[in-house]
Amino acid sequence: MTLDNIKEEIFESKNIVILTHEVPDGDAVGSSLAMYMGLKQLGKEVDVIIPKYSKTFEFLPCANEIKAEGKNENYDLAIALDCGDIKRLNGFANYFEDANTKIQIDHHEANTMFADYNFVNPTSPACCQILITVLEALGVTINKEIGTCLLTGIITDTGGFKYSGVTAETFEFTAELLNKGVKVSDIYKRVMQTISKTQFELRRIAMNRIEFFEDGKITFTYITKEDEDKVNAGINDYDGIVEMGRDIEGVEVSIFFREKDDGYKISLRSNDYVNVSDICLMFSGGGHIRAAGGSINLPFEQAKQKVIEECKKYLK
Repeated sequence: MTLDNIKEEIFESKNIVILTHEVPDGDAVGSSLAMYMGLKQLGKEVDVIIPKYSKTFEFLPCANEIKAEGKNENYDLAIALDCGDIKRLNGFANYFEDANTKIQIDHHEANTMFADYNFVNPTSPACCQILITVLEALGVTINKEIGTCLLTGIITDTGGFKYSGVTAETFEFTAELLNKGVKVSDIYKRVMQTISKTQFELRRIAMNRIEFFEDGKITFTYITKEDEDKVNAGINDYDGIVEMGRDIEGVEVSIFFREKDDGYKISLRSNDYVNVSDICLMFSGGGHIRAAGGSINLPFEQAKQKVIEECKKYLK
C-alpha cells in the first residue's frame, strides 16, 4: 500500500469521518484537527468525532467544531488516527466499520492493521509527524492553524522533544512552523507545564503512594475511582502520574494503575531498555517501546503482583 492509494480514496470521497482512540492525548486530538482542517481545504464534508477530551486542548484551532457523535448515514470514508487497534475506537467503531472505505494512519508498534488501507510508521515519534507527509502529498497548505495542531501532537508524544524517537525531521519541521508564526513556546507551556488544581491533587495522592521494587528499578502507584470523585477529576486529569515514577533516579519501569469499573487500566513507562509495549501485550494492550498501556481484571493485590512480576522478567 502506498500513499497514492490514500490520496486516491480521499480525493474520491465526499463525506468523511475522522476518529481517534479513547481517552485522547495531544497527538490524537492534534492529528484529528490537523486532518480535519486539511480535508476542509480540499472542499470535503468532514466530521471529527471525539466524545470526550481534556480541556488542555480546547485552545487548538477548530476544537469547537469537534462532535460528540456522527451522522446516522454511512460515511464515504473513515480515517482512524493514532490508533493501533479498532477496539480502542471505543463505542464509536461503528462509524469506522460502516464506512464504505477505511483508512488508518498511525505510529504504534503494536498495530493490528485493521483498515482497508494502513499507513503505519512505528519509527515516527508521533502520528502528527506522519501527517506532515500525508497532508503535503494531498496538496494541503500547512498553515499556522494546522501547524499548531501538528506541533501539539509532536510535543506531547515526544515529552517536549526529550524522548529517543525524536528525529532530525522533527526539529526541521518545528523550525518551519516557527517561520509560519506558530508559537512553539506557548504550546509547550500549555501542554507540558500547566496543570489544573485537580491534576495536582491526583498527582499528590499518587506520589504519596509510590512504592519501590527490585532495588528501586520498578515503581508502582495507583489512584481509585474514589480518589477521582473526591477531587472531581475529568478526562485525562491523571496524565503525568506514570511519568513521576519513571523520572526518579535509578528507576527503569514505572507502573501506574487507574481503577475502572471492570478492573484497572495499566500505564507503563521505561527509561533505557525495557520494552513496555511487549509487557502490555500480555495485558490486552500495547503501545510504544517506552510508553504503553493495557488493562487487567483482577483484585487489586493480585493485579499489582502480576504486573510487577511481568516487569521483573525484563530487568537486567
